[in-house]
Amino acid sequence: MEFFPRVVFYLKFLDYKVPVTETVVVTWCVMVILMVFSYFAGKSVGKKDGVLQKVCEAFYEGMENILVETMGESASAFIPYIGTLLAFLLFSNLSGLFGARPPTADLSTTLMLASITFFLTQKEGIRRKGLLGYIKSFFEPSPVLFPLNVIGSFSTPVSMAFRLFGNILGGLIIMNLVYSAVPLFIPVPLHFYFDIFAEILQAFIFVMLTAVFIAMAD
Repeated sequence: MEFFPRVVFYLKFLDYKVPVTETVVVTWCVMVILMVFSYFAGKSVGKKDGVLQKVCEAFYEGMENILVETMGESASAFIPYIGTLLAFLLFSNLSGLFGARPPTADLSTTLMLASITFFLTQKEGIRRKGLLGYIKSFFEPSPVLFPLNVIGSFSTPVSMAFRLFGNILGGLIIMNLVYSAVPLFIPVPLHFYFDIFAEILQAFIFVMLTAVFIAMAD
């Protein structure tokens, strides 16, 4: 298995060829699946036997119960974003079950997701403290700590991105090593752990860290 995602095809733009990698293709597929699901879920609203509506309601209520415990009453404003993030991560991580390379095994994907969380956290900090209060918080409890506070603020998305990336890529590497060493062996327990349990767990951890960091932006 290659460490970096392979290029699937090129898009020609003027005199340039833009490479489109596995990460981009699988991400597009996940986006299409989520959009199609959302469309039909929306169409089922109001129907007595709307199965998709019940699924969405159960998902929303589950997210609400979890986030209210973490973020308090302000959680309702972030359920759409955090719920969408969780859905994207679950579909992305579990795409490996269908022979695809999960987008989250690419550092560029996890860095972008962590960056969105970072900017949302800073925006929420400014909203709660005001711009001057937000700037002042970097000089507390002492102006000497300003560089460390800035570094600490930017280290949050980096650590989130590397945590998710490392765990997903690590699982892919381990499974490929197992199949390389024993080609005829089908390690079902390992597949269950690395392709299902670990992927779901890492998606949940990333989402909960997002909720915690937003809640701490005060």
